[in-house]
Amino acid sequence: MTGRRVGELVGAAVLAVAVAGWLALVEVFWLPLRLFGVLVPLAVAVAVTGNLLLVAGAHRLSGSRAVGVLPALTWLLVALAATVRRPEGDLVAVGSGGLGVVTLAFLGLGVLAAAFAVGRVLTARRPAPR
Repeated sequence: MTGRRVGELVGAAVLAVAVAGWLALVEVFWLPLRLFGVLVPLAVAVAVTGNLLLVAGAHRLSGSRAVGVLPALTWLLVALAATVRRPEGDLVAVGSGGLGVVTLAFLGLGVLAAAFAVGRVLTARRPAPR
């Protein structure tokens, strides 16, 4: 592997982690989104779509399975961190009432989409040598 290829992979990995981390953070703070007093599960739809597209895009951009998996791992770390109480007692991803249902859907469907996308990346055929 040439130095240029290593640089490209590192750049793609940094980009994939940065975009996935930013998107996951935005999704977590969209969990309690309400319009006209009605809870809107926009974070769930964005989590599913984002995980599917980011994993496939990172793999396609880099040509590396390892880089392709990074957005899913980053999303999982951010989403799980939101479920842990801070020292002050604050909790970002709440687990009760209607918001609890949205939070569970966010975590469950987000992980399902990430696992599906990672499975597709890991089972993708390698391109034939030229």
